[in-house]
Amino acid sequence: MLRLKVNGVERTFDGDSQMPLLWYLRDILGLTGTKYGCGMALCGSCTVHQNGKAVRACVVPMSKAAGSEIRTIEGLSSDGSHPVQKAWMKINVPQCGYCQPGQIMQAAALFSSNHHPTDAQIDEAMAGNLCRCGTYQRIRAAIKDAAGERA
Repeated sequence: MLRLKVNGVERTFDGDSQMPLLWYLRDILGLTGTKYGCGMALCGSCTVHQNGKAVRACVVPMSKAAGSEIRTIEGLSSDGSHPVQKAWMKINVPQCGYCQPGQIMQAAALFSSNHHPTDAQIDEAMAGNLCRCGTYQRIRAAIKDAAGERA
């Protein structure tokens, strides 16, 4: 039996230890904010935090999630008050919105270590998150806006 904490709640899992964390979150816990995109950690739609670091849930087997603290988009803040979420709404970042939970989780991970990222740091941190609608300029603007709020 594997144990982990998801959005602050202790959880257990006694299924296939090689099952991707993504399916545990979506299919077993019903946390559908984390999206399936490519299944190969190339698009970033499934980004969650594992012990505070951004990871791709589609390639993290449950055996590697055991003992971890996992935070999903649902657990980032209960009321949308995280600076990144507020900036996303203010700048009106989403177009179709499919990739945005992963984008927000990646940006929040960036902020955990760098409260005032440069354009180059934003580009580097966000490079693994794809947006089919091309909202990259709004994403960068929202990250900068969130950084300003933290000042």
